[in-house]
Amino acid sequence: MHIYRSHTCGALRATDDQAVVRLSGWVHRKRDHGGLLFIDLRDHYGLTQLVFDPATPGFDKVERVRAESVIRIDGKVVKRTSDTINANLPTGEVEVQVTSVEILSEAAELPLPVFGEPEYPEEIRLKNRFLDLRRETLHKNIVLRSRVIQSIRTRMVEQGFLEYQTPILTASSPEGARDFLVPSRMHPGKFYALPQAPQQFKQLLMVSGFDRYFQIAPCFRDEDLRADRSLEFYQLDVEMSFVTQEDVFAAIEPLMHGLFTEFGEGKRVSSYPFQRIPYRESIAKYGSDKPDLRNPIEMQDVSEHFRGSGFKVFASILEADAKNKVWAIPAKTGGSRAFCDRMNSWAQGEGQKGLGYIFWRPSDSITTTTANQGSSISVDIESTSSQIEASGPVAKNIGDERTEALRIQLGLESGDAVFFVAGNPDEFYKFAGLARTKVGTDLGLVDEDQFRFCWIVDFPMFEWNDDEKKVDFSHNPFSMPQGEMEALLTKDPLDILAYQYDIVCNGYELCSGAIRNHKQDIMLKAFEIAGYDEAFVEAQFGGMLNAFKYGAPPHGGLAPGIDRIVMLLAGQTAIREIIAFPLNQQGQDVMMSAPSEALDKQLKELSIRTALPIKVG
Repeated sequence: MHIYRSHTCGALRATDDQAVVRLSGWVHRKRDHGGLLFIDLRDHYGLTQLVFDPATPGFDKVERVRAESVIRIDGKVVKRTSDTINANLPTGEVEVQVTSVEILSEAAELPLPVFGEPEYPEEIRLKNRFLDLRRETLHKNIVLRSRVIQSIRTRMVEQGFLEYQTPILTASSPEGARDFLVPSRMHPGKFYALPQAPQQFKQLLMVSGFDRYFQIAPCFRDEDLRADRSLEFYQLDVEMSFVTQEDVFAAIEPLMHGLFTEFGEGKRVSSYPFQRIPYRESIAKYGSDKPDLRNPIEMQDVSEHFRGSGFKVFASILEADAKNKVWAIPAKTGGSRAFCDRMNSWAQGEGQKGLGYIFWRPSDSITTTTANQGSSISVDIESTSSQIEASGPVAKNIGDERTEALRIQLGLESGDAVFFVAGNPDEFYKFAGLARTKVGTDLGLVDEDQFRFCWIVDFPMFEWNDDEKKVDFSHNPFSMPQGEMEALLTKDPLDILAYQYDIVCNGYELCSGAIRNHKQDIMLKAFEIAGYDEAFVEAQFGGMLNAFKYGAPPHGGLAPGIDRIVMLLAGQTAIREIIAFPLNQQGQDVMMSAPSEALDKQLKELSIRTALPIKVG
């Protein structure tokens, strides 16, 4: 028999009855039942219940041992009685009657419990991540992550993709977030950068003739952290040659559908082809370029119902600037003053003056009281559609005709409501999107039992940078503009669209991608429009620009985020719950004390002198 185990703690079944076995694992839970000691023994694979008799050699030691100590036992498998079977465990039909026990490693008092998984402060959990990872949910999430990555690799290879590795030490890139810099000992005063993404290298692989590339690529960005973003993350990096935008979609949609079907625990998954939504349409309907389509609410422009109306607040806003609009957020089942008032209060909490609304209710509801053995019986007379009454200050000011036209346009009935946001959509669309989400969530309209995918397409190539008062790239500077050189020469830059796309699931952007600009002259012209001269492009992207001189295929790709994919599949809202060793919100590894100060000797070898910021006050 093996020195530590003949079986894992998740392997034993009723068919193993009377077998002599050896198990090793952690003491998950102890229970003393009138002389008999029960221990749930845990390892990576599961739990097995052990039974210790006071006569068992080593009983006195194991009776005193703390939870999470590591033990090895020998014993005999026996079937449990019908009234003691644990249907929640794969091993729940059996237990092991222990004949001998050895304590392999005794645990000290725990800084946080493993059994039961109670809520604990993040800093304690991260400081003791090796204990936190023993918890069932987190352990399960990390295993899920491994299986998802393996499935991705299998699915990509089956589609004819090959995995290639790109450098970790590379040149600094001016676009995107801040780089993490790595000083060079052999070249004093010069620095490598950790890759924000393998963007240029994967394009160079296409120029080199490698047709279908993928990589589970580590990426690094020195940016502020949030729940779904980390300084270090992994992405499924993909690039393809001789493809259109639709070819890229056709390669990725089966992968996403299959992945979420395989690991989605029975939730419905969008069939492909996934819905395509132009960027500007997404902003207008959902107030976001990463819409959660599980929420059925679609906003509409209702400006004409308010133009010249008696509701002077909106009428004057529309008169002030041709860009201004009034958007409606329909709220099916939200037709009560209490809900409308709550939404208004919420809007004020978001820094808004308020949220205009109309709600509809039956206009002809009467109550009849009938004497019947001393009790009162209330009877509500059902209203017809012609008897719906609109309520709220907005309805009173614009009148019945406009209110009814609004209701018909929005498809609302008695018991429904609508909320309004007015002004310049460029300034209010994000708030409108938040209001849409708030309404859908609070009214229970969001269908939680599905993964709903879509593509956001037709992103603007350029945008106005108000800080620098100039046109700048809005998404990815390496994208091919729709219309290519002719569009760059003849169109207003802010009207030019790009072959850029995002894939979105349940309100999370899983990746960005593009058909690349593979023509040197078009690339130089695009950068010129954004205010960068040829010398700048040569200095920053000379390797790729030079490669394009010697025959570059049309190519495109994208890079879905592994962390966000696993986060969605695990039903989590924070990526630290699916990363084995994450940083805290300040970008620190509190377990390993990183970042830390370097030794003077190390700094000297790197020709570096630190200049810490001066503390004021």
